[in-house]
Amino acid sequence: MKIEKLITLYIEYVKNVRRYSSQTVKAYRTDLVQFEKFCNLHSKYLTDKISERFLKTYLMELSESGLDKSSIARKLASIRGLFRFAFKNELIVSNPSAYIKNPKSARKLPEITTTDSILEIYDKADELEENPELVKIIFELLYGCSLRVGELCSLNYGDIDMDSKTLRVKGKGNKTRITPVGEKSLLIVKGYFNKVNHINYDEPLIKTKKGNRIYSRFVYRIINKYLSKVTDIKKKSPHILRHSAATHMLDNGADLRAVKEILGHENLSTTQIYTHVSVERLKSTYKKSHPKS
Repeated sequence: MKIEKLITLYIEYVKNVRRYSSQTVKAYRTDLVQFEKFCNLHSKYLTDKISERFLKTYLMELSESGLDKSSIARKLASIRGLFRFAFKNELIVSNPSAYIKNPKSARKLPEITTTDSILEIYDKADELEENPELVKIIFELLYGCSLRVGELCSLNYGDIDMDSKTLRVKGKGNKTRITPVGEKSLLIVKGYFNKVNHINYDEPLIKTKKGNRIYSRFVYRIINKYLSKVTDIKKKSPHILRHSAATHMLDNGADLRAVKEILGHENLSTTQIYTHVSVERLKSTYKKSHPKS
């Protein structure tokens, strides 16, 4: 089979069967098209011509181009998924990526912001915005319910239950989870509902000024604008609020498995990164304040 054909089949699979987010599908396609170009450059048009040694040559070239290890690991994950799919569906006899390991790299701890910074953002929204409730509900649900930006944008009015204080969230792989909504978050939500009318349960929970569903780039702009006013952390994206929420929950004694469920992580190991953030924060506090430090 041609590598080009295999990539097309795999992208259709992750999009329509696994139901990955549009951002994830786009990233997979970008990585695999880049790999296909490398294959064509070396006249490797068919899948049975691609060996483990050839894949290692590709990874070496990526490294020599100056690409960082985490980006190489991501591209390798796309290639692994491609050949795992091909082997499982008997499109290839053996999987050339089966025994290739990720490049070793120190895992970066996610940056976080403080609860005080978020409260300060609410004050600034009141000062600067004609509709501050829109800014507040975006920050509040991303932080208060630990949502991904795609999850936030896909929320419908019927997904929030004000009586049971819960939110129905459609996460990765189209999996649905129920996450609690705190009393303080509910006040922000009610403030937004007082300004924006909802007629039926299937319409967007959060709307733009024109009444359309919010979208990722729209949310990114708002988050970047207001985080820039209150913090000097390097990355100012919506995911910072999710990182911050997870870290703050663990700082305050939350059970790791409960945090995993709230975040919608498939594996506990993914959630455990936040325990490292909490430990590093603890070390920093110790060094700053303990007389024996």
